[in-house]
Amino acid sequence: MSSLLRGTELRGRRSECGSLDRLLEDVRGGQSRVLVLRGDAGVGKTALLEYLTANASGCRIERSAGVESEMELAFSGVHQLCAPMLSNLEHLPAPQRDALGTAFGLVAGAATDRFLVGVAVLSLLSETAEDRPLVCVVDDAQWLDRASAQVFGFVARRLLAESIAMVFAVRDP
Repeated sequence: MSSLLRGTELRGRRSECGSLDRLLEDVRGGQSRVLVLRGDAGVGKTALLEYLTANASGCRIERSAGVESEMELAFSGVHQLCAPMLSNLEHLPAPQRDALGTAFGLVAGAATDRFLVGVAVLSLLSETAEDRPLVCVVDDAQWLDRASAQVFGFVARRLLAESIAMVFAVRDP
């Protein structure tokens, strides 16, 4: 049992921590998983995300967090998650690379096709997960910009056996 589980932050969260532990086992075993942590403000969703990342040994962790003041900035959440992985951008097919590059302002181009951005993010995560399992943590998902929420939903529905976990924490309305 993790020392974090015995700490006061996660008292009474044995079931939730067990679910997170199983998610990590599955991802380390080559399976993809998606999990949404829902709850009222202050119930400990962020503490559970911290538990997850603290126990994700052997995995690469990438994070994004929705910010209310950035809700009108298209792809800001996607950028926050994917920026550390952009060294793998060169491995993507040209249309995907161009779509993501345009969305992030790395190259000039016409308005970005959200479908291509979604496919590009899926490919980028898959490429990154080839080295070691990837755990993507998105906190405060209720504050994500619409484009990022759509892309993350698109990617989450298409994960198969890429050793990728996507874990979202979202406040109940």
